[in-house]
Amino acid sequence: MDDNVTEHQLGAYDWRLLRFVWSFIRPYRALFWCSALLMPVNVLFALGQPYIFKLTIDIFLAAHRTAAPRWLEPLLQAAGTHGLLVMGGLYVILLLGEVTSFYGQFYLMMIVAQRSLSDLRVALFRHIERLPMAYFDRTPAGRLVSRSTTDIDAINEMFSAGSLTLFMDFLTLAGIIGIMFRFNVRLTLWALCGIPPLLLIINFFRVRMRIVYLEIRDRLAALNSYLSEALSGMAVIQLFTHESQSRTEFDELNRKSRDAQRTSNIYDGIMYSSVESLSSITVALILWVGGGETIHRLITIGTLVAFIDYAQRFFNPLRDVSSKYTTLLSALASVEKIEAVMALPETIASPPEPRRPTRAFGSIVFDHVSFEYRRGEPVLRDLSFRVDPGQKIAIVGPTGSGKSTIIKLLNRFYDVTAGRILVEGIDVREWDLKELRRAIGLVQQDVFLFSGRLLDNVRLSRTDLSEAQVREALARAQALHFVDQLPHGLDEEIRERGANLSAGQRQLLSFARALAYDPRILVMDEATSSVDSETERLVQVALQQLLAHRTALIIAHRLSTIERADRILVLSNGVLRESGTHDELLRRPGLYRRLFELQYAARPTSAAREAAS
Repeated sequence: MDDNVTEHQLGAYDWRLLRFVWSFIRPYRALFWCSALLMPVNVLFALGQPYIFKLTIDIFLAAHRTAAPRWLEPLLQAAGTHGLLVMGGLYVILLLGEVTSFYGQFYLMMIVAQRSLSDLRVALFRHIERLPMAYFDRTPAGRLVSRSTTDIDAINEMFSAGSLTLFMDFLTLAGIIGIMFRFNVRLTLWALCGIPPLLLIINFFRVRMRIVYLEIRDRLAALNSYLSEALSGMAVIQLFTHESQSRTEFDELNRKSRDAQRTSNIYDGIMYSSVESLSSITVALILWVGGGETIHRLITIGTLVAFIDYAQRFFNPLRDVSSKYTTLLSALASVEKIEAVMALPETIASPPEPRRPTRAFGSIVFDHVSFEYRRGEPVLRDLSFRVDPGQKIAIVGPTGSGKSTIIKLLNRFYDVTAGRILVEGIDVREWDLKELRRAIGLVQQDVFLFSGRLLDNVRLSRTDLSEAQVREALARAQALHFVDQLPHGLDEEIRERGANLSAGQRQLLSFARALAYDPRILVMDEATSSVDSETERLVQVALQQLLAHRTALIIAHRLSTIERADRILVLSNGVLRESGTHDELLRRPGLYRRLFELQYAARPTSAAREAAS
């Protein structure tokens, strides 16, 4: 990409990104402006110190002494022979003022930083929670973790490094230049000789450094994404002895991240060394030119000492500007990544005026529903069926036939491409999302348990449930027996993804969670396919409790679990091929009968023998 185009594009973003950060600082603007008001005070205390040095040398220490300025004469007369003590006191006052004002300014700024970044992190997480499932399908979790951690840390570093006080650094530079011109114009011009080459160096690296920091953020996100995925799949890596290949892939990503960081360090080093070199050259010029003028008594020795001090102080802000600028660029790259996530539209959202059912019966209607995850690749084709209140409808079909997609559309994780889905006679797109998902309980095959107490994993959003109500739900789900055997019972700490529980125990907890939630409509997505035979009896008892007096939509590979369903829908390639009861479908030479025969061919059961007879 051409540098000029890049500079134009990146420059257009900068103020917009800073306005984005300001939107989170705004609630704390009183503290922010108090901190900002202390900045010029700090500059005045700092710039007054070399002037005190100059006066001390010229009035008390130089061979050819000068008279004290008018404002100082009363203090020196009152001190008598202790004039140096007065000068030392004035210097200490300026030094204490500088330290105190800097501490107050930095303390207030960091309060603003931590509060505003905390708000930003919460806002980002809240927005991520509202994004559609399609976004998570194509975005690695590690990238979102990077947005919420390392990118926000980069913004925090911007506050810590004082990058938002850059304008005060320029105010300091302006103050120093003004004071130096007041002392001696010719010497000031010599002192400023190093500024043009420094500006050329800064401008040369400005866009390049911004691009490098964007690259660093991308590569860190890729590294975090791979690391998150590898840690989650460590059992598979070890089982298939994939360690060597995994290390190679991680090393490649790590190398790319290292190379980007190294480039940024090279640029930063050039900037810093340039400032240091020009600072030393400027001091040498001042000593050369100013020393000659001092010898010829064109300026005082105090003026020369003050000039050297001011020149060094002049390059301190420039040195800070280079470091603060690189930090600011890194932070802006992070802000850009975060702002891009925050700008993503909430395509699945509640309507402005949602409709609410007058009564909860538990009816579901799929009305000529078609759906595509990707354009031109239909998953469901003109699907229509009805589930009356209290009915138990099972959906079966080969892998990829669209069974799980029906569940995702019903809960409105995605919106239909064509047709409509009615729950309680209302299109799901007209429901309030929270109310819709509270009305539909979902029990999944892959049960997700959060780290934390077992009690909280059953309650989830139903924080109003008492322990007694949770124990009742566990008892009805046939899970209370194993929960009571745990060392801490309901207070047992569940490890990540429920790693300290068996698959059957996790499944029973998911049933208890649904019972505690008490939805009118229950959806079961392969909820018993991973349960062992020994636990299946408990599961069947729990299912009877779970399904009682509810409308149920059941997806299952084990056909034995749906034989008592009121109706079975058979899908193939997103099309409804057959519909009927278990016995009706077995009597037809269709897809359901073929699936049934294939499933029981290896181990004939009484049901299979009855079908054969």
